[in-house]
Amino acid sequence: MRLVILDDYDLASEWAAKYIRNRIIQFKPSAERYFTLGLPTGSTPYGCYKKLIEFYRSGDISFKYVKTFNMDEYVGLPRAHPESYHSYMWNNFFKHIDIDPANAHILDGNAEDLETECQAYEQKIAEAGGIELFVGGIGPDGHIAFNEPGSSLVSRTRVKTLAKDTIVANARFFGNDLNKVPTMALTVGVGTVMDAKEVMILITGAHKAFALYKAIEEGVNHMWTVSAFQQHPRTIFVCDEDATLELRVKTVKYFKGTNNNNSKV
Repeated sequence: MRLVILDDYDLASEWAAKYIRNRIIQFKPSAERYFTLGLPTGSTPYGCYKKLIEFYRSGDISFKYVKTFNMDEYVGLPRAHPESYHSYMWNNFFKHIDIDPANAHILDGNAEDLETECQAYEQKIAEAGGIELFVGGIGPDGHIAFNEPGSSLVSRTRVKTLAKDTIVANARFFGNDLNKVPTMALTVGVGTVMDAKEVMILITGAHKAFALYKAIEEGVNHMWTVSAFQQHPRTIFVCDEDATLELRVKTVKYFKGTNNNNSKV
């Protein structure tokens, strides 16, 4: 496990974007060998997507031979709704790069049979050769994707009822009207993300500090699903200084020492 600590949100976002860019370039994707990337939504990855768009526009990277799989989508929210994750991804990332729309996979929260949709999503990931790099963010309660506290740490893509804390946290996107926030979602499972060859989790802000503490300083606990990634052979937590406020001083010093400017990518 690796913890990369940057001074602020912008630097953490830039570091993550450079890491994704470099992984894709080093992979040397082609028509016969696509790079498969797992992606999150929300406020945390927004800065990372902005930097990736800059890299694309400057000619540093192409997404022509990249396949993406998003983590989750609300159930029952029209795809064209401004707060759907389809809208988020297309407005904030996909329409600004050269990815083939057929290669940008997002769960369909309006599918006629939601269970079948979830099973088909797992099959698509398998057919793509698995995920090379899964990027994720977390909630203040340590959930990754919509794997709420208490979720199985070997769970697969499924229908999930959202916790009240998550509904309250997401109300800001729906005019602070709790009645407008979807109560269910389709989500990849913890096990789905654990199957990726590499996982990078973005954690920024003081409101995520306790979740980061639970993720790396305490044991694996299904009430803090992000803690499962302690057991992944290639996990990188990328955070800003504010997110480290609950960590022990010696923990911060240790990880800053191990990086020792290796955080340059």
